[in-house]
Amino acid sequence: MRRARPLTAIVLLAAALLPSAAAPVLAQGQDSSEQARILAYWTPQRIAHAIPRDFVLTSAGQFVPDKGKPGSGGGNNVTGASWTGGGQIVTTSGKVLFTMAGTDYICSGAVINDNRSNYSIVLTAGHCSYDETDGAFATNWMFYPAFDVNQTYDCASSAYGCWTASALVVDSGFATAGGFNTQATVHDWSFGVVGPGGLSGTAQLDAVADSFGYSFTDPGLGAQVFDFGYPAAGKYHGYDLTYCSDQVFYDANNGNNTLGIDCNMTGGSSGGPWLTNFNTSTGIGTLSSVNSYGYTSIKNKEYGPKFNDNTSTTYAAATNATTGDVIVNVPN
Repeated sequence: MRRARPLTAIVLLAAALLPSAAAPVLAQGQDSSEQARILAYWTPQRIAHAIPRDFVLTSAGQFVPDKGKPGSGGGNNVTGASWTGGGQIVTTSGKVLFTMAGTDYICSGAVINDNRSNYSIVLTAGHCSYDETDGAFATNWMFYPAFDVNQTYDCASSAYGCWTASALVVDSGFATAGGFNTQATVHDWSFGVVGPGGLSGTAQLDAVADSFGYSFTDPGLGAQVFDFGYPAAGKYHGYDLTYCSDQVFYDANNGNNTLGIDCNMTGGSSGGPWLTNFNTSTGIGTLSSVNSYGYTSIKNKEYGPKFNDNTSTTYAAATNATTGDVIVNVPN
């Protein structure tokens, strides 16, 4: 793979002993005091200054943090525009905030359907939940839906409030890739399990913001995709729900193992939803991938994993998780 660049945090864990499927590791049971701590941590100043975390591939073939201006989009490419169509996409998508190695970061995400009471699930990229530099899950993980409805950095003044994660779920294919390579890109999804929250502190996320259906299969070449996120680098500033719409192609530079579309969104959009069968009138579609990575040498393209049986297995573990982060054993 040549010069692939994650749009936000992508750092990789060396080999680790993994539990059996869906067994919790690094259990961090969240009670009301932990929820309150995370909400208090995300002051308006911290939310406003959370940054996309970009990595670049060096000539030595290693990914290192990019100390320069993040993002590879820009120009007058129209494949990244403000979404003005309204509908469910506005409330069901949102910002993902988290801390890794003492730095606050931002991604995008969306609420996915589940049949649970008291808990809801947010789909985002794997690198938005797991810090493989330290071999640990992100901390202070919080979902802020409907940011575009009332663009404030104060959860208490937002349209619906914020929800904190009691569990984060990734799979072993991502956790043991050993670098941002083909293995990492084809497993770059994660699920955040959130309990009651919002402005009342007791609301269920999917009851307030609604949720999207999903398809854990490859949408196929030429499928029409609508891609959403909150890009916050380059010409974007993280204020606006942004979208692209294009037909899917396969990434030939990555062995055709991942999906691509024409899109100039930048850092901060990682984890944002790719929706097939999208209805522009209702803002409803089917979750079919997430924003994952880009290239320094290829402008105005965005790439995401092909959802598959491993995605389904990871999701199934998330539907059973309550408190305690999880690495799920899946085939690489």
